[in-house]
Amino acid sequence: MLVLLPPSEGKAAGAGDGAPVRLEALSLPGLTAARETVLAELTDLCAGDPDKAREVLGLGVRLAGEVSRNAALRTAPAAPAGAVYTGVLYDALGLGTLDSAARRRAEASLLIFSGLWGALRVTDRVPAYRCSAGVRLPALGGLAAYWRGPLAAVLPAEAAADGGPLLDLRSAAYRALWKPTGALAERTVTVRVLHGPSRTVVSHFNKATKGRLVRDLLTAGELPATLPGLTGALRDLGYTVERPDGDDRQLDIVVDQV
Repeated sequence: MLVLLPPSEGKAAGAGDGAPVRLEALSLPGLTAARETVLAELTDLCAGDPDKAREVLGLGVRLAGEVSRNAALRTAPAAPAGAVYTGVLYDALGLGTLDSAARRRAEASLLIFSGLWGALRVTDRVPAYRCSAGVRLPALGGLAAYWRGPLAAVLPAEAAADGGPLLDLRSAAYRALWKPTGALAERTVTVRVLHGPSRTVVSHFNKATKGRLVRDLLTAGELPATLPGLTGALRDLGYTVERPDGDDRQLDIVVDQV
């Protein structure tokens, strides 16, 4: 099973050991050239025109330091992506506190999507940065559109080799980078988190619930190999799971606490 995750807006800076990112060492090597193109434009923009960079990145004056950080991405200390990404989902997932078996499953099954890197494994060493999927760089244009080609060339083979469900927990902005098609679409599961009494979509607890859900799957043992198996595993873990479309490709997780 592959779990498709969004990144987090917040990132842990200074978590690395001093060694900078090495693009050639990242997983999914078919994305290396595309990563270099985005990295080059982002760092050049932030170093050469900080005011324009703030506008492009949608940052206020108080976040001007994020522009300086981006300008130094090639030399900034890198750390595993699983330690760099913070925020509600990643706090609930708690990668750093998984036992060794669950950690191995996380390393094999989690894919984090990124406006800068395309997609990463949790072990890929990257620096903290600011560049969301909604950014439009002056030369490349919108990053969601830019990444569709490179990711479509790399990810289908990755997902096909895995053979199990694709649990897509990405937000809309990151689903736009790559959409499974054909046979992969038939194996893709999307999840909504709903408040029990009203069946309304929740926001903050959406992220927390998805983080806990992934953690629970990783710690329960071998990941489900089929869509019905995934639905059953979530129910066995105590989640209230509904199938609004009558199949296992769209699951609603109903929570009482919001």
